Amino acid sequence: MSTDVGRDQLALIKIEGMHCHKCEQAIQKALSQQPGVHEVEVDFNSGQASVLYDRDVLGVAQLMEAVNAVGYHAAGFTQRQTDKASH
Repeated sequence: MSTDVGRDQLALIKIEGMHCHKCEQAIQKALSQQPGVHEVEVDFNSGQASVLYDRDVLGVAQLMEAVNAVGYHAAGFTQRQTDKASH
């Protein structure tokens, strides 16, 4: 299995309903278990998760659904492609 991180997307997902570190852990676990997710950081203080994932395997809609499935509300996102290549 190849992990071409140059094709990864970075999604910053705004999450409502997080109040503590247990909330962070529940969301991090749910996102980490999604196929194609390479890295997840969740911060309840800022109310967001940053997810580095393979855009050929899944999309941000599935990431937001995973957040909603564990009882939180994915309220929006920003997304950008990682740029590992030099021009």
